[in-house]
Amino acid sequence: MDKIEVYHAGTERVDAPDCNRGRVNLDFGQGFYLTDIYDQAYKFALSKSRDRKLPAIINTYILDRKSIISESKAKIFEKYDEEWLEFIVACRGGKDIWKKYDYVEGGVANDRVIDTVNMYIQGFIPKDRALKNLRYLKPNNQICILNQELLVKHLRFVDCITIPTDGLL
Repeated sequence: MDKIEVYHAGTERVDAPDCNRGRVNLDFGQGFYLTDIYDQAYKFALSKSRDRKLPAIINTYILDRKSIISESKAKIFEKYDEEWLEFIVACRGGKDIWKKYDYVEGGVANDRVIDTVNMYIQGFIPKDRALKNLRYLKPNNQICILNQELLVKHLRFVDCITIPTDGLL
């Protein structure tokens, strides 16, 4: 799987992505976020559209995944495990552990898992219980490119579409 189709969901066309524009305390740090799961992008775009009262837009790109991984300091989380949990907690807590990577890929701390992550962060459940809760969930996938030079080199804009929101705004 050398080149893959990936999506960036939101409320605007992004034909020239900038990995330094995003918020810092996200799952994998401040970077440009993508997914290779169209349904995930679709749902996220609708969610952002409702929140911002703007059109839902999905930007489509081709990512040379094999090349970017081989040329970068990459971190890939295959599943929700202790390493993933600690990475998410650190990033969301403002620690900049993400700065040692150019590319991070793995599960999303979305609606299905965020309650468990938050209960762990707040000390309501121990780590072993959080991991047990997460073990049976199949992760959605997010890709975060943290290096602008690699982003420009390996990500090619294809198109963007506006999703009909049928009065959701």
